[in-house]
Amino acid sequence: MIHTVKAGETLSQIARDYRTPLQSIIVANPGIQPDILYIGQQIMIPGFPNPATLPYHIEISTTHRWLRLYNHHVLQKQYPIAVGRMLHETPAGSFIIINKAPNPGGPFGTMWMSLSKEHYGIHGTNDPSSIGHAVSHGCIRMQNRDVEELASIVPIGTEVIIHP
Repeated sequence: MIHTVKAGETLSQIARDYRTPLQSIIVANPGIQPDILYIGQQIMIPGFPNPATLPYHIEISTTHRWLRLYNHHVLQKQYPIAVGRMLHETPAGSFIIINKAPNPGGPFGTMWMSLSKEHYGIHGTNDPSSIGHAVSHGCIRMQNRDVEELASIVPIGTEVIIHP
């Protein structure tokens, strides 16, 4: 998996975002200067497949509050979602699913899928009436049956593109 450095990122934060030890990233990138990154720099993140090699990708519109699943760029399904509220907006950008955790409990419903941005994920809910609204702390909420279905289809490393 290749990560492209964005403005303000540090190697330590990138390691936290991918839940990968900093030392593993340094070893996978010979010659990298951990304290000197530049915008656009390509950094190898060990342990994840190249998203381009996977058949699936996910597109999320925070404005329209839907999540679309594509297989080889063909729309397979669209799900209703809840998104971040004011002051806790859902981050825009390109991420990957880095892990899955069934039954995380509480407000996260029956499934949690971490994104490659620390503290953010796609998850179920204990409040189904919230779907369709801007109510979360920035995560993507889905109906429990929908997030379980999605998690059963997409592999770790699946690209998630979030836009307005």
